[in-house]
Amino acid sequence: MRTTHQPHQPQILVVDDEASNLQLLRHILQDQYRLLFAKDGPRALELARTEHPQLILLDVMMPGMTGYETCKLLKADPNTAGIPVIFVTALSDTDDEVIGFEAGAVDYITKPVSPPIVRARVRTHLSLVGVDELKKTRLEIVQRLGLAAEYKDNETGLHVIRMSHYARILGLALGMTEAEADDLLHAAPMHDVGKIGIPDNILRKPGALDEDEWKIMQSHPAIGGDIIGKHPSGMMAMAYDVAVSHHEKWDGSGYPKGLKGEEIPLVGRIVAIADVFDALTSARPYKAAWPLEKAVAHMESQRDRHFEGRLVDLFFKQMPALLEVKERWAER
Repeated sequence: MRTTHQPHQPQILVVDDEASNLQLLRHILQDQYRLLFAKDGPRALELARTEHPQLILLDVMMPGMTGYETCKLLKADPNTAGIPVIFVTALSDTDDEVIGFEAGAVDYITKPVSPPIVRARVRTHLSLVGVDELKKTRLEIVQRLGLAAEYKDNETGLHVIRMSHYARILGLALGMTEAEADDLLHAAPMHDVGKIGIPDNILRKPGALDEDEWKIMQSHPAIGGDIIGKHPSGMMAMAYDVAVSHHEKWDGSGYPKGLKGEEIPLVGRIVAIADVFDALTSARPYKAAWPLEKAVAHMESQRDRHFEGRLVDLFFKQMPALLEVKERWAER
């Protein structure tokens, strides 16, 4: 049983074995949402898998499969695990709520239901779903922009994966939270997005660039910054800083602005180390991979010149984790 509304309205699955309860929730929600209805757990599981509602309102005390059991099965299925479940139940003891949250529910509404409370709780949890979807969409756009830059260059996608994980490892070692390190992991692939704006005859030139060509090549960090844009915080702000600053050097001899020391954003300093380490230790059409010892020695020689010495020390202290990443995403 379902109601038909505009396709842009969020879809909610309402599950209850009592027809009167289904009718009441229909009356409360039908003006704002598309509704699906089920009278038992198995039917709820079927509709959740086929219709992918944005939210499920689930009764607890149902014959056969209880709401708790239904919720656990929803959360065990990767196709439905992300759908938030709100229990709507006459059980209001704290112990009952604990059982429900342990089963995977995000909220409880007690019967008899209050229409304003139902609408408010539904609105709140749907807004959280919208935020999660927006984050996923933004991340996918960022990843695809990074992929577009790879198509322009002669580096492989595996390079971007490795250097991004190297950057995350160093970020965690520096004391970043897991969330901050994950933002860096997703921002790092954007470091060379500005190469989209560099002509192919320069980007793919097999020999050395002349002075004019080098000037054009040095514009790719600024182009990357223009593509990403400035953002007040979060992963996109990190991506901007990475793009514009990953070719700056600790001693001020880098480009495009000749920033020196801590003038260079921290994430730019981190990505510079991760990027160079992977470039040295990986094969390219124009060079063989350097042995690990040679790459480490070279980067040590660049401490407080190209790289911040403190970060170099911390980076190489993570060598077991770095080598694990290198092996996992090795060129085959």
